[in-house]
Amino acid sequence: MEPTPLQKAEILMEALPYIKAFGGKRIVVKYGGHAMVDPQLKENFAKNIVLLKLIGVRPIVVHGGGPQIGRVLKRMGVESNFVEGMRVTDGETMDVVEMVLGGKVNAEIVSLINRHGGRAVGLSGKDDRLIQAEKMVMERPGAGERRPEIIDLGLVGQVTRVNTSLLKTLDDFIPVIAPVGVGSEGQSFNINADLVAGRVAAALGAEKLILLTDVIGVLDKEGHLLSSLTVDRVKELMADQTISGGMIPKVNCCLEALTGGVAKTHIIDGRQPHAVLLEVFTREGIGTEIVGDLK
Repeated sequence: MEPTPLQKAEILMEALPYIKAFGGKRIVVKYGGHAMVDPQLKENFAKNIVLLKLIGVRPIVVHGGGPQIGRVLKRMGVESNFVEGMRVTDGETMDVVEMVLGGKVNAEIVSLINRHGGRAVGLSGKDDRLIQAEKMVMERPGAGERRPEIIDLGLVGQVTRVNTSLLKTLDDFIPVIAPVGVGSEGQSFNINADLVAGRVAAALGAEKLILLTDVIGVLDKEGHLLSSLTVDRVKELMADQTISGGMIPKVNCCLEALTGGVAKTHIIDGRQPHAVLLEVFTREGIGTEIVGDLK
């Protein structure tokens, strides 16, 4: 049912304190999952980001693109191998990662935001050494007294530094960042987009980090949504394996961002229309917020 004019006015009034609170503040949004695939959700996301910018918020988008990379590799006859969710990335695969993320996916997001009235600028983490990185070393614990096994993921990287000066010069624009990092010798690294978003948010001291996912948030053992968690509570839930599997890296990303000075982090369901606006501008929010521990 269409809201009445009065109901529309009440919705706007509910958003007013949040518009005032977040004016001029940076919000980093990791864009991924189904929200990058469904045509209507893509349109909604672009409009949400444009609206944030128009009311004075400074959004920064970091996007994924794993499924798109996988499809191109499959067409090329290249098999995709994963270790604990990380794509093993040799030189040939890295070329595809850069082509798909820095070219096709990034350009599509920028174009969509601009079509709805935004001023988006597409960036690779290699631009002006925005995302500086080094090779990620993954260890698998050995059994008994055996030494840990070192797993070579190829050109998979971890962030060592974020060049915030570049992003600060783009405050009048909407930066859209492809998660490709650059090493000390100029080599390219494939980096998990959640990790890049967390490090960007921490480096900028962002007000919020929002991770769009394909789940409703962090769940308890009975499958019920946990709407708000502190750092200590998250660690307890990880210890008893309530938080497990693919949620672990997302939660770790939030913890690292909080440690770096981000005020609040959020894991939300990007399949929900206007998910970003619902999280930022309503009292209840959606998904799970993770905040620093109360003193």
